Amino acid sequence: MNAADRVLAYGGGWLDRAGELRTDPARLSTLLTDATTVVLPLWRDRCLVDGNGPVRLTAERASLVRSAAGESVFLGLDGNAAVFAADLSALSEQSAVEMAGAARAVDVRALVGRLDPAEAAVQAYARGLLHWHRQQRYCGACGSPAVAGGGGHVRTCTGDECGRLLFPRIEPAIIVLVVAPDGPGVPERCLLARHTGAPEGSYSTLAGFVEVGESLEDAVRREMAEEAGITVTDVAYQGSQAWPFPAGLMVGFRATAGSEEIRVDDVELLDARWFTRADLRERVAEGRPLGRPDSIDHQLLRDWLAEG
Repeated sequence: MNAADRVLAYGGGWLDRAGELRTDPARLSTLLTDATTVVLPLWRDRCLVDGNGPVRLTAERASLVRSAAGESVFLGLDGNAAVFAADLSALSEQSAVEMAGAARAVDVRALVGRLDPAEAAVQAYARGLLHWHRQQRYCGACGSPAVAGGGGHVRTCTGDECGRLLFPRIEPAIIVLVVAPDGPGVPERCLLARHTGAPEGSYSTLAGFVEVGESLEDAVRREMAEEAGITVTDVAYQGSQAWPFPAGLMVGFRATAGSEEIRVDDVELLDARWFTRADLRERVAEGRPLGRPDSIDHQLLRDWLAEG
C-alpha cells in the first residue's frame, strides 16, 4: 500500500465544506448567530488551546470572538452545525488567549501527535485560509483594497476599473524518494539530503516547488538535476498531502536514479548520500526520525522500508 491509499496528516477532515452556502450571504449571516455554530479562534497562524486541545467556542463567547476578529471565515458544516474560524491576530497574544478562554497559542504542527487527524486537518484548513486573508488585503494588479466575500473563500478588488476576484492560492511542490536499483553485491538504496538550515546529521527526501508551465513529473526531473545533479526515470505518483504552511500542496513521487553520482548545489542542499534499508533502520534505532512525522516524506520512507 502506498501513500495514495492513506489519509495523510492535514487531510480527511470531518467537515462538509458546503460550497453552496458560500454564495448565500443571508444564510451565512443566520448561521453566524445560531446557538449551535462553532467558532475556532486562531492567533497569527496558531491554534488557541486549553487542556483538552484547540478550543471550540459557541454562544456568547463565540459572538465575542467574532466581534473582535479581523476576519471570520466559513469552513463548513459539522452535521447540522456550522463551523467558522476567527482571526484574532490584531490583538496581543495574551488578549487573544484570554478572549478565547484558552491557555496558550500553539502551532498545529506541534499538536499533530496528540490531535485526532480530522481535527488537525480542520485546524490546518482554518490556518491556511486565515493566513491568506491577512496577506491579500490589496489587489496585486491595481493596489486597491480587496474585501472578503463568499464566506471567506474569495476577495474582490474594490478598484473602479479592476474588480478582480482573488482566490486563495495554493503552491504545489513535489517531494521525491529517489531509489537506485540493486545490482551485483549492492542492495537497493534511496537518496536523502541534508538541506540548508537542517541540523547536522539530519537527512530527508528531496523536494521543490513546481514552476510555471511545468508538469509535476517535469518538476521532479528538474529538481533532482538542479539540486543533486542526478537524472531520474520511472517517475511514479505516490500520494498528495495538504500542507497549508502557509499554502502548500505536497505531491509525493518515487523515481529511479538514472545515475548515481551526486553533485549537490550547495545552495538548497549541503550534502546528499545513498542509504540502504539497513542504514535507515540503524538511524531509526538511534532515535533519528525518518523525516517529519506529519509529512508525506515520512510515509514515502516507511513504504520503501516495508518492501525489503
